[in-house]
Amino acid sequence: MRVLSRSIVNHAKNHLVRSPVITACVRGQQTAPREASQRNFVPNEPEAPKIVTSTIPGPVSNQKLHELAQFQETGAVQLFVDYERSLGNYMVDVDGNSMLDVYTQISSLPLGYNHPDLLALLDDPTNVKLFVNRPALGSFPGKDWGERLRNSLMQVAPKGLDHLCTMACGSCSNENAYKAMYMWYRTKERGGKLEFSQEELESCMINQAPGCPSYTLLSFKGAFHGRTMGCLATTHSKPIHKIDIPSLNWPIADFPKYKYPLEDHVRENQEEDKRCLEQVEDLINKYNRMGTPVAGTVVEPIQSEGGDNHASPEFFQQLQQVAKRTGTALLIDEVQTGGGPTGKLWCHEHFNLPEAPDIVTFSKKMLTGGFFCKEEFRPSQGYRIYNTWMGDPSKVIMLQEVLRVIERDNLLSIVQESGDVLMKGLRVLDQKFPQHINSVRGRGTFIAFDGNTTQKRDAIIGKLKLQGIHAGGCGEKSVRMRPSLIFQPHHANIFLQKLETVLSGL
Repeated sequence: MRVLSRSIVNHAKNHLVRSPVITACVRGQQTAPREASQRNFVPNEPEAPKIVTSTIPGPVSNQKLHELAQFQETGAVQLFVDYERSLGNYMVDVDGNSMLDVYTQISSLPLGYNHPDLLALLDDPTNVKLFVNRPALGSFPGKDWGERLRNSLMQVAPKGLDHLCTMACGSCSNENAYKAMYMWYRTKERGGKLEFSQEELESCMINQAPGCPSYTLLSFKGAFHGRTMGCLATTHSKPIHKIDIPSLNWPIADFPKYKYPLEDHVRENQEEDKRCLEQVEDLINKYNRMGTPVAGTVVEPIQSEGGDNHASPEFFQQLQQVAKRTGTALLIDEVQTGGGPTGKLWCHEHFNLPEAPDIVTFSKKMLTGGFFCKEEFRPSQGYRIYNTWMGDPSKVIMLQEVLRVIERDNLLSIVQESGDVLMKGLRVLDQKFPQHINSVRGRGTFIAFDGNTTQKRDAIIGKLKLQGIHAGGCGEKSVRMRPSLIFQPHHANIFLQKLETVLSGL
């Protein structure tokens, strides 16, 4: 077993002594004081999980599942939630089980359940009317729409991206961002001209060139960008997402597969970066020669659904340079990573890119969807990127409040502190239970570790539920954590305690 570093032991003294594994490392200290940073962000939040049924899902969930299955496919339903009783970091199911939720609706709840500041928005009758009257924003925005966007999304736009298109979800955000890249690429080919030839106008109506050019996008093995048709062509995480669906012959490159711990495999991981980058450039050149030019490269800052696969800042810096050399756009998909879970509002801020990516897509913790882009990626004509709703004003109202709370309560610092507790504690558990888990990795509280097999990963997630922890899986054998931004060190301690109990019993 690898000897614990002094920093891990010191951190254990400060934060993790409620876990038996850490208590063993810190001789003589049996109890821990309440963390100084612990704050009551949501009044009356439970102090600990509470499980009242012998199985999860329990009998009430199973009955409701049976009823729903009479008229809807339910293969992905795990349990039914009582959203009135769920509070803060705790999800309560219809059987009365209260679980510490480190998955939070697939990473989409920035402030947890029923945050008082968000509930208070409905006390304003003006807000209620905006919730009731959902406009077709592309044609009939409300009188304050521009102001609301300036006070929310534009306040947190990634540096260098001064233009915005709002959408409703992650898939439609990516789908329409892809269209923006195609339009940009075709405009370049026209020498900057914005007018269309008669041949282009006629041929596009029958899905033929030159109106419908044979462009491609490069994506990565393990990627997930959504389930709409264009997004599926760039999604490569699980067969069940793609089976039976016609797709497109687009280039797919290897995403780096690192060895952990990172500090023990620096040379191997650098070589892996180099190999993948060379493959990217080779594929772009190959497809360009084939007459199917690569208009853009699409990448997640952390491959999430595909297994929480990380790449180094240097990989992303060089990827941007490859895009520059080959004349392709670079889209960074921040649907799951955006909104603060990595300790910065945008995960790509960790990479110190020489300049902004061309497009950044978002959704989930940002509550609404859409993409930020450079000016040249903004469509020059109306209706080219358009749908009925183009987002939802009610979600922007909520986002304004979320951003205010993040700043007021310094939540990005809370994320960093809680993530530090989790990472150090998980590494200790990794060392104690190498027969069960490995490869702890993450940024902020956007953290994962692997079970040694798929079956062991599934067993860990199932047994965590019975301990009162709701976590998620991803990739072949990873357990992923996606807590809210109000997840604090004492919540991290609870998770580590329960995980240790599970691992001890495997």
